[in-house]
Amino acid sequence: MSHLKLLFITLLAVIAMPHITHAQIVRGDVAVSSDSIRRAFDDGPYFGLYKDNYFIFGTSVGPKPTVYNTNIKFQISVAQRLTKSTLPLGTYLYLFYSQKCFWNVLEESFPMTDLNFNPGIGLTKPLFVKNRFVGKLSLIAEHESNGRDGVESRSWNRISLSGSIMIDPRFIVHGKFWIPIVDGENNRDILNYSGIYQVGTSLQSSDNRLGMSVILTKRRGWNLNYNTVVELSYRLFKRDNQSIFLQYYNGYGEGLLAYKEFHSQLRIGIVIKPSLFSEY
Repeated sequence: MSHLKLLFITLLAVIAMPHITHAQIVRGDVAVSSDSIRRAFDDGPYFGLYKDNYFIFGTSVGPKPTVYNTNIKFQISVAQRLTKSTLPLGTYLYLFYSQKCFWNVLEESFPMTDLNFNPGIGLTKPLFVKNRFVGKLSLIAEHESNGRDGVESRSWNRISLSGSIMIDPRFIVHGKFWIPIVDGENNRDILNYSGIYQVGTSLQSSDNRLGMSVILTKRRGWNLNYNTVVELSYRLFKRDNQSIFLQYYNGYGEGLLAYKEFHSQLRIGIVIKPSLFSEY
C-alpha cells in the first residue's frame, strides 16, 4: 500500500472516531466538575487523537520559493489507552504514536524527503482543584527516529514530563521537559538544534472556533535561542473538530534528517485536533 493511501485511510479513521468536544469540557466560563471529566476518561473511546493531525502546504519565508523549499508537511498522531480503569495516583496508561512527514510534491517523482517516527508509552493524570478540572500531567518514555541507515540515520530517546494547565477555560499554558538519551551516531549534537525543553500557550475565542498557539523550544545554550512555532486555526463547523490551519515554523530541528538546517516556513491546510488539549 502506498504512503498516500495509508495516510488517507488513517485520516478517515480518526475523523470518524467518536470524541469529546471542547464544548463538552467547557460550559460558559467554568470548567466542568471533576466527576464529569473522570467519567469522560473512563467511558471515552480507548483509541483517539494525541497531538494535532494536520495536512499543510507551504513554502519558505525569506529565501525565494523553489521546488526544493516548498512542500507538504503532515502529521498523524494517535493514542491508545491500555487500562480499563485508573491506576494508582489517578493515572491512566497510554500507548502513543506520532508520525511526521515532509513531502516535496513539486519535485519530480514527489519524494517524501523526511519521515519521522515517534512512539511512546506513559502515564497521564488529570488534575483537579476544588472539584474542577484544570489540566493534566503526562510522564512518557518516547523514541524518535527517521528509519534510515548509514549517514542519514537519526535517532534519540527521552523521558519527558509535560503538563497543560487551564488558567481559564479558553487560555491554556503548557510545558514539556525531558531527560534526553541520544543514541544516534550521526546526531550527537541534536540538543543544540532540537532543544532541551518546551513551553507554550494557546487561546480560544469565546465561540471556541478561532484558536491561536505559540510554542517555544529552547535550544541548548545560555543565549535566547528558541525554535518558534505560531499556529492559527479556525473551526469550519461549530460541532466538528476539523479546522483551517496556518502554521509558521522558525528555527532548527523541524525534521530529523535536516535538524541542523535553519527553516522559516509558512504553511496552510487542515487540522484535526484532539478533544482536550493539543499535545506538543
